[in-house]
Amino acid sequence: MIIFPNAKINLGLRVTSRRPDGYHNIETLIVPVGLADALEVTPAIDGRFGFTASGIAIGGDTESNICVRAFRLMQKYYSIPAVKIFLHKAIPAGAGLGGGSSDAAFMLKLLNRIFSLKICNKELSSMAAELGSDCPFFIENKPCLATDRGEMLQPSEMNIARLSIVIVKPEFSVATAWAYKNIKPSGISLPGVETLPGNPRDWKCLLVNDFESVVIPSRPEIEVIKQELVKLGALYTSMSGSGSAVFGLFNQLPEYNGLFNGMFVWGGTVG
Repeated sequence: MIIFPNAKINLGLRVTSRRPDGYHNIETLIVPVGLADALEVTPAIDGRFGFTASGIAIGGDTESNICVRAFRLMQKYYSIPAVKIFLHKAIPAGAGLGGGSSDAAFMLKLLNRIFSLKICNKELSSMAAELGSDCPFFIENKPCLATDRGEMLQPSEMNIARLSIVIVKPEFSVATAWAYKNIKPSGISLPGVETLPGNPRDWKCLLVNDFESVVIPSRPEIEVIKQELVKLGALYTSMSGSGSAVFGLFNQLPEYNGLFNGMFVWGGTVG
């Protein structure tokens, strides 16, 4: 059985405070996008677990891969038999697009289907949270407001499915741990979705990503990419998550061939 774990973008990301446990409280609107990996899982007829990957290179050993960790977690709770996993990576890592988190959540959902475990989404979300703060979002995989560490999710009426998107990731990545270590909480909350102007051109000062204030001074290329997307006609641009990917929202997908040489570029749909 094959499934396609998709990426996400953040429409605004406010780091509101530092928590006593060392983590940070955030507020962000998360929206799924069409960029996706491919994940295939089949029962292991020979009884031997296997993991194979292609596409964008993945670092680390097999057992550290988040898909394998998701399988081991499900195996721990439900004693499922060995499987063969094939993962094709199309979502770049270190980009703020949630590629690894999506792979983990979709792995849990796929195992639930393959073995007819009948696990409800609430329990799947709880399991996903053991793998990472971003993982629970991909269980429902619908626009939502994420708060606390990012694992508390509220369905959102945000609907930008009519828009096209261009995602650009420069050659460098941003380590999430570094970004959080250097962030100074703004203490500012996101505006309510119901108060946002209908035209995304007016979101610039409302849907702010606090991590840009940390990343852009050390990586000014981020701001250059944003300005290039504006020149292409973007209604709204932002860095996603803690970076380094930048996206622009458009009424129609622009012609961007020949731009952003040496960078990862993807254009498609939101939602």
